[in-house]
Amino acid sequence: MFKIGFILLSVIIFIPEMKAQQYDVQYYLGQARQNSPLLKDFQNQIRSNQIDSLRIHAGFGPMINVVSDNLYAPVINGWGYDEAITNGANISARVTVSKEIVGKRNRLNQYQVIGIQNQTLQNAFKVTEQDLVRKVTGQYITTYGFWQQYEYEQEVLNLLKREESIFKNLTEKNIYKQADYLAFLVTLQQQEIQHAQTKNQYQNNLATLNYWCGIEDTTTISLVVPVLNVSTLPDIQNSVFFQSFITDSLKLSVEDKQIDFSYKPKVNLYGDAGYNSSWIYEPWKNFGVSAGINLRLILYDGKQRQMQHDKNFITGQTRQNYRSFFMKQYHQQINQLMQQLNLNQKLSGLLIQQSEYAKTLVEANHKLVETGDARVTDYILAINNYLAVKNTIMQNTIERYNLINEINYWNRSK
Repeated sequence: MFKIGFILLSVIIFIPEMKAQQYDVQYYLGQARQNSPLLKDFQNQIRSNQIDSLRIHAGFGPMINVVSDNLYAPVINGWGYDEAITNGANISARVTVSKEIVGKRNRLNQYQVIGIQNQTLQNAFKVTEQDLVRKVTGQYITTYGFWQQYEYEQEVLNLLKREESIFKNLTEKNIYKQADYLAFLVTLQQQEIQHAQTKNQYQNNLATLNYWCGIEDTTTISLVVPVLNVSTLPDIQNSVFFQSFITDSLKLSVEDKQIDFSYKPKVNLYGDAGYNSSWIYEPWKNFGVSAGINLRLILYDGKQRQMQHDKNFITGQTRQNYRSFFMKQYHQQINQLMQQLNLNQKLSGLLIQQSEYAKTLVEANHKLVETGDARVTDYILAINNYLAVKNTIMQNTIERYNLINEINYWNRSK
């Protein structure tokens, strides 16, 4: 009896504590997006990639440097470096300018490489966000399921407690046997223990939900019914999950072009102005300028150029195989999820009808209990049947939410 009293006290304390605050699934999704280090990582990579684009643009301009070389090699009593080599001294201070001549198509291709990298990062960000939404929503659904089970069990507990005083009075009047009353008390105690276990499961799952969302909160709260509707899915080629195949194809294309550009003649202009002197003859006249041009042309490389193109071609074939397989899996999975959802919705109507019957049976037994005409075993069986139907309804509802969550995972367009 002390155990029963303790459990009842904990339940009484637990209920108002849970109903003090309520959060919905959108709250947790917002917290998860805000706190996710992985999403922040992608955002920083995109920002860093934009800087790389600016660096490429800057690299196409002239490069200006200040160069100073100062050498003094003394010869003392005939000992020292050969002046024919060192000139005794070499003093220089120059400003150098160089610029590589890059064709317009080459420049645009390099910019396109950065653009594709940005597209890849943005697409990865969206896919990662979808993964996070599915994960957090799934955990929210699981946690909400335990909350629903907790409320169902609370309803049954209220029914049992309502009958306990009636059974006790009728037992004292010898209408029911002591053994029947004890059997009822055992059922009541089992239900209270189950109720406490469900409470612990709910709290543990709520803690897991907070953990995944980066929320530092140990307060026990109740969850709002998740509002989940099946979204209209975009055409597969407009889906964010298909974009990786498109960007991979573009990447291979620009890489092929860049291979060809790397074999084009390279021209580099350079020049300098400043002071360069050996300090041997009229060093004050050694100010001057110089200019030049550098040309580089690959004539033969052992057919490495074609080898690189062949590697890209093989990579493209691999990408096409993955693309074809993805499209088959995508359609199969969506069709299967929609079929399961239809079956779930049909089952839902039957379960609700069965729940009404089970509840009517419990109420009928309650009236018989009041008159002392009910068999305790029949009443307990009716209660257990009602709880079982309620749990089945809850499981079917949670399954429906999970199916919708899985379908909506694919609703992100590019």
